[in-house]
Amino acid sequence: MQLRKMMVMLAALSSMSLALTACGDDATTAETCTSDTDCSSNFCNTAAGVCMDTCESGSDCPDAEKNCAPLAGATNTAKVCQCQTNQLCNSGDSTTLVCGTVSKRCEEPGSNTGCTKDADCAAGNTCNTTTGVCSPAATTCSGEGQSTCAYGSYCSGTTCAQVPAPTCPNLQGKPAASFDPATGTGNIIYSVTKEIFGTACGTDTTAQTVKARVSFYSKNADLPSTKEGLNGFFYVRTNGGEQNGVPLSNGYQRSADARSASLSVNLCTSVNDSQIVLGFYFTNGNGFCATLTK
Repeated sequence: MQLRKMMVMLAALSSMSLALTACGDDATTAETCTSDTDCSSNFCNTAAGVCMDTCESGSDCPDAEKNCAPLAGATNTAKVCQCQTNQLCNSGDSTTLVCGTVSKRCEEPGSNTGCTKDADCAAGNTCNTTTGVCSPAATTCSGEGQSTCAYGSYCSGTTCAQVPAPTCPNLQGKPAASFDPATGTGNIIYSVTKEIFGTACGTDTTAQTVKARVSFYSKNADLPSTKEGLNGFFYVRTNGGEQNGVPLSNGYQRSADARSASLSVNLCTSVNDSQIVLGFYFTNGNGFCATLTK
């Protein structure tokens, strides 16, 4: 009888121990990750490179990270356990932990500096390089070029818009026709406008001049100060034939912040043409089609 009572008591103590372990007073050690599939919870804070514990309510979270909510700036909308204050992070035995600005986990100071460029963030997000925090790209904007829009979009009036997909025969079958902002690294062409259509093309009486201004921006780096520094810029004819676009161009203009620029591409076409379809692209960037009418 005594042995049986002891066994019952041991079983009860074991259950209490398991219950206490499940509650968890402190934040768990974070797994590192680059995508959701790297995490047992299927949630990666890509800006900080750490896995997050998913939850339905604060009761599912450790005491140090009781804020159960969607992570700001994440494309994964699941609720995750997040810290709120340094004080709560040190509610247990620790005295040096801080609530990570980027990770939203309790961590040692300086553990996660966060993103340094848009490429560190999930698709559709941009990086605030001052705070190191990824956030959804703006939907409204002002000015021209990328403005506050995500890479692969441009400022159209006051609204961010995706650059149009190239549907002209010029670019079909070329890598630029299947450009993906999530993996692209090249310059983004967002506008091609007519400057001249119809003046004489040198001494050739059977040809006329077409001059188009091509506007573009870079993903992360400054654009060169002169057109000669541009790499991988191509003009594509309707038959798919390509030419290096730099020798065909003049009038290179770069913005004050060196992140966007434009240039004029000079072409000749038959005097009988009243319309021409042009294709342009930068290596690893988007393809852009433009139909110009005389």
